[in-house]
Amino acid sequence: MAAKKAVFFDIDGTIWDFHNDIPESTIRAIKGLRENGHLAFLCSGRSRAFIRDRKLLDIGFDGIVSGCGTMIEYGGDTIFYYRLDNSFLAGILQLMKKCSVRPILEGKDYLYMNRGEFEGDPFAAKLISEMQEDLHYIEDDWGRWEVQKFSCATDHADREKLFFALEKDFDFMIHNEAVAEIVPKGYNKGFGIRKTCELIGIRLEDTFAFGDSINDLEMLKTAGTGIAMGNGTAVIKEAADYVTTSLKEDGIWNACRHFGLI
Repeated sequence: MAAKKAVFFDIDGTIWDFHNDIPESTIRAIKGLRENGHLAFLCSGRSRAFIRDRKLLDIGFDGIVSGCGTMIEYGGDTIFYYRLDNSFLAGILQLMKKCSVRPILEGKDYLYMNRGEFEGDPFAAKLISEMQEDLHYIEDDWGRWEVQKFSCATDHADREKLFFALEKDFDFMIHNEAVAEIVPKGYNKGFGIRKTCELIGIRLEDTFAFGDSINDLEMLKTAGTGIAMGNGTAVIKEAADYVTTSLKEDGIWNACRHFGLI
């Protein structure tokens, strides 16, 4: 019998689209590879608090790598967890305010943001709709946060000043001029895959990873086989070992068939 494989899936743009629609073929592919004895993991930049949709979770996964590798679950247990110190975080928030950066703090149980700073922002509206009472105001929980990473709106901000001040302790994923993710140094989806393999005894060469955007880059480079979605960015496609069809054109199903996972 072929060696057991571990398959890591990004969520946004890979499993589902912006409206959280999941192709039926994707559900069948993930269920099918697990029936064949392989392991399926979510591997997301989202912190665990923002991975809650039952439609997604009910597909069935063996584990979840969340917050760019800052938290790892396997078999229902948390096997790795990292969070930021709150006194350190308070200083960062004060610096962000001086730089006119609008942060969203991401943690295990809650997200934190100042809603008034994101009026008319479609992603903020999505957060408010999905998180409801688990989306807290930053000031209301001052000093009591539980945070692993940030997403930031950097339009009209002095982000160069911020990045210079934080570069010793953080890595940056620049999505565009208006959006950046800020993650503790050394943490990314690739780290999450390596740490998962170390903890559960899977060889890196026996891993596959599916992704579509900049924060999937280390994941695709780290996995034994990195697969870019057809709707992915040019950078991701260039880094991938294989480019499948788009999310809406059965990309996950087609790649799983191509590699004999189903």
